[in-house]
Amino acid sequence: MRLLLIVLLGLGGGILFRTVGCEGIYVATPSMEPTLPVDSSYFVDKFTYIFRDPRRGEIVSLDSPVDSEKGLIKRIIGLPNEKFSIKLKKVYINGALLSEPYTRFKRKDEILMGDNIEEIKIPPEAYFVMGDNRDESGDSRDWKDAAGNYIYFVKKEHIRGKLMNVLE
Repeated sequence: MRLLLIVLLGLGGGILFRTVGCEGIYVATPSMEPTLPVDSSYFVDKFTYIFRDPRRGEIVSLDSPVDSEKGLIKRIIGLPNEKFSIKLKKVYINGALLSEPYTRFKRKDEILMGDNIEEIKIPPEAYFVMGDNRDESGDSRDWKDAAGNYIYFVKKEHIRGKLMNVLE
């Protein structure tokens, strides 16, 4: 009986820790290369965003706005109430060019969907996210709902947590 109680307490503690503390994830696609190589593993800190909002440049784990069964890893680019635009693959926040030394473009000379976006204001409690490997990433620039409408923003409640041990 005592062993069963110890096992149940251990399982309960583990589930609680994974739910609100920390969870391991696996990088399955090249959308965050070179920052996060394919087949690498990281931990997601689910605790930090209980006390503060995500910040620009942080790499986060989130629920896909297109497929609720799928988890994604992206970088926070635009914050609530900011205005953003993209002109020839360059991101502007409130009219100023955003410095992004972490980005990679495999097709620099091609203009792809999402490489030009007119200025849009980000709603409160929402974020604009992108992969670092811009030409190979499906992200806020090109997500669409079933009706074909763009889904530019990720709501805060769909952000699972911040990746740990990643140079941002």
